Amino acid sequence: MRQAPIVIAVYATLAITLGGQWIAAKLGVNAVPALELSTMRFAIASGVLLVACAITRTPIPLHRWRPIAAAAACGVLGFNTLAFVGLSRTPASDSALIIPTTIPMATALFATLIHERLTSRKLFGFAVATLGAALVIVGGQQGEGGGESSTMRLGGDLMELGAATAWAASLTIGAVVLRRETVLGYVTFMVLIGTALLLPLGALPQAYRDMPTWGTETWLAAGFLGVFSTSVAFVLFFWAVHRYGASLAAMVTYLTPIATLVLAFLILDERPLPLQLVGGAVIVVGVRLAARRSRAALGQAPVTI
Repeated sequence: MRQAPIVIAVYATLAITLGGQWIAAKLGVNAVPALELSTMRFAIASGVLLVACAITRTPIPLHRWRPIAAAAACGVLGFNTLAFVGLSRTPASDSALIIPTTIPMATALFATLIHERLTSRKLFGFAVATLGAALVIVGGQQGEGGGESSTMRLGGDLMELGAATAWAASLTIGAVVLRRETVLGYVTFMVLIGTALLLPLGALPQAYRDMPTWGTETWLAAGFLGVFSTSVAFVLFFWAVHRYGASLAAMVTYLTPIATLVLAFLILDERPLPLQLVGGAVIVVGVRLAARRSRAALGQAPVTI
């Protein structure tokens, strides 16, 4: 029982930092190009993580560059390109419901490739959660009333689904690499490679010429994304992957929608539609069903950070 406060603190911090990223990102993409903001997010995180490695004298696993580059291509380039561009087309509340609740399903499926067991209970839970994700998307289309706006929102929602799948692939790769490497060293190297991959895409809109004109709100959004939603959240997330495996660690993301929907309502005045709330509830039920048999393992696992 001694590890319970640590686990609760880690998961609560993840819920806040991962939930807050959608609010910060929405504020940012409303002011600057999405890919440019995403690149700056990881540039800031790279600096923070390198300082952390220097202070803790944590080695960067350069010899594992191949799998870590693959994880960066999925979890940094793929996830952020799809998520941020999608967020410019759909409300933060859609992103908050679709991405955090799709990740556990996709991760569990990918994790079967590294011999994590996929039980019938998990399959049933993921089927229920998939139904919930469909309700979220359909609910958003009804709220738009059809037309070009509805089509744009649908495209954004589909991008968010793709982003969740890319992050799930990154988690699965991370589960393999972290069997022998430190969490901080792995995350730092992944973020550095991801930043290098994002730099050319971030230059496409305006070649970074507009950065001197960024306002205070935009820089605060980029700073929150880089420090808290990347540096802090990624280290904690991959710590959970290292401790509990990819599929169980991904379950923490089902805590995120509640925090994000509340923040989106308070800060962005975005009101989720009734069918979306129903869909969100169905997703949570499905993910909880899938995770139910793993609770005992979670409580028994040793905790070291």
